[in-house]
Amino acid sequence: MPRSLNQQIFVAALLGLAIGLGFGATGPDAPGVKVGLYLAGLVGNVFVDLLKMVLVPLVFASIAVGVANLRQHSQLQRVWVATLCFFVFSMALAIALGLAAAHLFQPGAGQSGTWFRDATSGFAAKQMTPLEFAASFLHGLFMNPFAALAQANILAIVVFALLLGIALVVGGERYRNILLLLRETLELMLRLVGWIMRLAPLGIMALLIQLVATQNAAVLATLAKFVAVVIGTTLLHGFVVLPLVLYGATGMAPLTFFNGAREALLTAFATSSSSATMPVTLRCVEQHLHVDAEIAGFVVPLGATMNMDGTALYEAAAALFVANLAGIELDLTQQLIVCFTTMLAAMGAPGIPSAGMVTMVMVLQSVGLPAEAIAILLPVDRLLDTVRTMVNVEGDMIGSLVVQRWVGRPG
Repeated sequence: MPRSLNQQIFVAALLGLAIGLGFGATGPDAPGVKVGLYLAGLVGNVFVDLLKMVLVPLVFASIAVGVANLRQHSQLQRVWVATLCFFVFSMALAIALGLAAAHLFQPGAGQSGTWFRDATSGFAAKQMTPLEFAASFLHGLFMNPFAALAQANILAIVVFALLLGIALVVGGERYRNILLLLRETLELMLRLVGWIMRLAPLGIMALLIQLVATQNAAVLATLAKFVAVVIGTTLLHGFVVLPLVLYGATGMAPLTFFNGAREALLTAFATSSSSATMPVTLRCVEQHLHVDAEIAGFVVPLGATMNMDGTALYEAAAALFVANLAGIELDLTQQLIVCFTTMLAAMGAPGIPSAGMVTMVMVLQSVGLPAEAIAILLPVDRLLDTVRTMVNVEGDMIGSLVVQRWVGRPG
């Protein structure tokens, strides 16, 4: 096995894909495959649970310490503005790319009829208007911090940590002991992440075995064009558009970035959770890509809850796919509504597996499409979620590098 952790994870990912394909070809009912899938599920769940174990204290400490440090350098406003501008810009690019690809390739066109009605019949979707979603989103920002910490509500934790960080600076020397405790907590969490990452090759291999072996080939064939368009467009955004933005803004070569980001990208692909991947993302951004800890500790946790390029692209393309299946042609105004609603929904989507399905109903409803159509997307969502989560995490890392350059603090 190669010595470098990056190389170990890469080799383990390839092995996981190969073994998963072998298990899928053999069949899930074969005795050996059953045992293999059980062990893979066990190992994969332990790895994800370990990441989730350190997630809450890591996010809380990194945001609070990051804000306190930025305020001390009089840079909080500049970082806020640069971060939000990048998030909006990158998601707008992703949405435009998703809509363009859906127009160009027309997935779902000519497939409406009995198949569409059968797939959506009997499926009740929880419906929510954009105003109701906005109210629910705002309500979720402010809650009991102890409840938020216990429930791992990342968005509420981020908001409380932001306010706490500002209060620490306003209080000055009076709260220096609390700030010191938070800094030491952050250092401890990063040390634990380093230990957990020693298990990453095994954990990622197990997760990929489980993912590949349990895909339904018949459903994938039915939705092949849509799956191909979404995966292809998402990878185009992740491996061409975002690296070009990075190069244009910072001058960093794409190969340099991907070498430093590989651990986080593979972990995101395997876990389908930007929140669970966040400890690895912070490690890569700070240690491999050399972003200041205070900027990384601010941008990455915020990005894991608000910057969802892959999710935004998927939801925009899926809306046009459903419209094609339903035989409905969306005009320019409706497509602009899809763009706006998609960005709002992506910003409010939690960083958990299949979170895009939680907000997909709102996007469909915004232009009068049947919410029950998400029943068609559910069978392939887990596969698509792996790719879009990887691009979501990539956007957070590139955002950290771009923000660092914009505020004039080269790594």
